[in-house]
Amino acid sequence: MSTAKILGADQSWPLWEESSLEGAFELDLPGGVIDNGVVTKVDRPFLFGYTPEKSNGRGVLILGGGGYVQLMVGREGVAVAKWLNSLGFHAFVLVHRFPNSQAGVQAPLDDARRACKLIKESGLAPKGLGICGLSSGGHLGAALLGEYPRAWVSPDPGSVGAQFAIIGYGPISTNAVGRQIVADKAPLPPPEKQAFYDAVQPDVQLESPAPPSFIVYSNNDPVVPVVNAYRLAEGITKSGGSVELHIFADAPHGFGIDTKDLPVSSWPSMCEAWLRQHGWIGR
Repeated sequence: MSTAKILGADQSWPLWEESSLEGAFELDLPGGVIDNGVVTKVDRPFLFGYTPEKSNGRGVLILGGGGYVQLMVGREGVAVAKWLNSLGFHAFVLVHRFPNSQAGVQAPLDDARRACKLIKESGLAPKGLGICGLSSGGHLGAALLGEYPRAWVSPDPGSVGAQFAIIGYGPISTNAVGRQIVADKAPLPPPEKQAFYDAVQPDVQLESPAPPSFIVYSNNDPVVPVVNAYRLAEGITKSGGSVELHIFADAPHGFGIDTKDLPVSSWPSMCEAWLRQHGWIGR
């Protein structure tokens, strides 16, 4: 079975050059179930499209987590795409490269910006594009709302122009040297990953105004301190953007959209109400 069929995608696009999906990245499927799918290595990044039954004319780029060393393409990718499809969005799941010695420091951000460009050129989202990022994908998604680091040269210059953002439990800036919450925190391996976090600090790099954003975190997250949520919300507000911020008292890191028997399980319906309030659903 082809990778696109395994992922349940309706479309697929190579990001930078014509390329076969064969061997583009390594996908592990624990239990043979796509919801458990994890990408462990990426040589050639790809974008996958998921078509809603009835389109609202808008698209959402989905960025899963994995700490920039792997990618939770199932629970934080395909599952999220199906949810957004049910709301009428054309959903797009990105399998991006990781910051390492092979791809270089800026690879994830370059891939994400390129994906936005391809979505716009596809004509599948004529009414606009939103961003949905979880965990490290929340950091990357927030970075798409900001200015490109001046020390780098972008292969796709210009603004992403996202209409809205949904950001969940992402390490917005506490992994950057000098901004950590944990005192004397050791640099994150590999060196390129730490360099990426040092250069990309979305809360202080946002374009003005930032688009309306829905932010959801756990107050007792043992992996990503909740202060990241407050930093991002404050940055968006200072930029002139609007924020809907939800902090759940007790929820695990990586709660996704399928955590059961906890109040955090209600966040997708809360986000849906927010999307309706702004008119991105139903028009």
